[in-house]
Amino acid sequence: MKTESIPKLSIFETFKTKRDELTGEAVRQRSIIAHLATATNSTARTRTGTSQRIAEENGIVWKNIYSGIFRDLDEILIPLGLVREAGRLPLKRGPKALQEKGVPFYELTQEGLLIALSLNEIVGREEILKQFFSRTKIEENEFQEILQKLAVIVPRFTYSLFEKYSKAYCEGRIEKLLPFSISRLKIISDESILIQREFLEAFSNISRTERENVIRFLENIS
Repeated sequence: MKTESIPKLSIFETFKTKRDELTGEAVRQRSIIAHLATATNSTARTRTGTSQRIAEENGIVWKNIYSGIFRDLDEILIPLGLVREAGRLPLKRGPKALQEKGVPFYELTQEGLLIALSLNEIVGREEILKQFFSRTKIEENEFQEILQKLAVIVPRFTYSLFEKYSKAYCEGRIEKLLPFSISRLKIISDESILIQREFLEAFSNISRTERENVIRFLENIS
């Protein structure tokens, strides 16, 4: 008896022989999520509109990627609860049945917005962060306020937390993306976070002159 395969998000998958290069599926799924996170026009958020936008950005023919985008939406992103149908646009041409049903356009769910916050290629993630917190119930108000503040003063660090969190979900270490809480975020803690914490604690306890010397040192090596 054939069992149905469980859909898997592949946005961090790389080639086995090229660990620093994302697979075509990973790039395509990232592109879909990034597009739905930033597109404001309903027409642009249909399957065709999404295909055309991604194709334009990559200098390829949109019809060549349409089937892949169709599959990613229907078999991966929607079943995982990252994307949902937001409505339907009426059609003036084509089969009568299709005209009556209309063409679906899509939007990211709260989980989808959380994944979008992990994508470095998206410009303006601060707006997505505001949207995420406005639509998602966070019981720990202080946790939410601190994250929003950190996103302003140390954006790379803040969004790296979302990236680690999303990776943990893709790897199966986190079963569900929501609820998003400090206790669940603690699951992703690793050496890099511990190093940054150690640095911050030490930096806050040294003199102003020493801090300036440290900053100059870091400027010279970065």
